[in-house]
Amino acid sequence: MTLKVATLEGAALQSALPGLAQLRIDVFRAYPYLYDGDVDYERRYVEKFSQATGAVIVGAFDGDKLVGAATGAPMIGQMDQWADPFRERGYDLERLFYCGESVLLPAYRGHGVGHAFFDHREAQARRLGATHSCFCGVVRPQEHPLRPVDFRPLDAFWRKRGYAPLDGVQAVFDWKEHGDAQETPHTLQLWIRPLFP
Repeated sequence: MTLKVATLEGAALQSALPGLAQLRIDVFRAYPYLYDGDVDYERRYVEKFSQATGAVIVGAFDGDKLVGAATGAPMIGQMDQWADPFRERGYDLERLFYCGESVLLPAYRGHGVGHAFFDHREAQARRLGATHSCFCGVVRPQEHPLRPVDFRPLDAFWRKRGYAPLDGVQAVFDWKEHGDAQETPHTLQLWIRPLFP
C-alpha cells in the first residue's frame, strides 16, 4: 500500500469529483450515518462545493486510485444549518473555517490519513485568515440498534487534534437512511478548535 495525500487543484480536482461523490455514498452508508446516497445529488453537491471561494479538497490516493477525500471551506459560504448555531452565539463567520466530510475506505484507515486530511484543511484555513476550525459529527444513542459491536467513535482522535465539542451547540440536517421512504432530521454535534495559540 502506497498512500499519497495531496490538496487537489485544477484538472486533478475536477477529475476527482466523481470519485468523491461515490466515496461519500460508500463511506456514509455505514454507521453512524446510515446514509442512503443518491449519485446525481452527490455529483451536484461536490461540483458546487468545488466552486466555493476558498474551498479545498484533499485527496488520498493508492497509486492512481482515489481511496479517500476531505473537504473544507470558509464558514461564511456554508448552509444555514452549519452557520446559524455559530452566528447565534456571536462567532464571526468570516473567521471560521468549516471542515466538511472526511471519507476514507476502511482498508486505508489507521495509517495517518485522517491527520493529513486535517493538516491540509487547517493549513488552508490559516492561509485564508481563519482563527478557528470547526466541523460537526452525527449524534447517535449508545443503544442504537444498528451500532456495530466494534464501533469506535472518533471523539478521542478529534480531541487529540485540539478540537472540543461546543457545549449544547448542535445542528440538524435531513438525510434518507437505508430502508426509509423519505429524509428524516438528524442531530449533529459541533466541534471547534483555535488555529493559533
